Amino acid sequence: MEYRNLGASGLRVPVLSFGAGTFGGSGPLFGAWGNTDAAEARRLIDISLEAGVNLFDTADVYSAGASEEVLGQAIAGRRDAVLISTKIALPMGDGPADWGTSRARLTRSTDEALRRLGTDYIDLLQLHAFDASTPIDEVLATG
Repeated sequence: MEYRNLGASGLRVPVLSFGAGTFGGSGPLFGAWGNTDAAEARRLIDISLEAGVNLFDTADVYSAGASEEVLGQAIAGRRDAVLISTKIALPMGDGPADWGTSRARLTRSTDEALRRLGTDYIDLLQLHAFDASTPIDEVLATG
């Protein structure tokens, strides 16, 4: 597998990553993609790691967090062998603070993702949407 540096982050990532959108698939959108349980996810991750793919991408909105939960279960005991990328910012509820990139939302969403993934760090945290109502300085200061 070919690897590249991810900017100045210090991360070396494979040129291919594994998208976990089908993990825990539920609801009309993600359920239609598939419903990969933890045992099957672990098998797929084993195959990926053997091929040199060690970057696994998910998002809080994928099946309302179930994708992150299944990924966390599937990588249990081998966190040091994988890189986790997850995304936040899309709506996760109907409340006024359940979407966007405010400091409160980013902090809460990150804490929830860490819990669901069963880890104490995320290698690559990305914004899944642009939020014109939150100043970019606030977003950057959250980090």
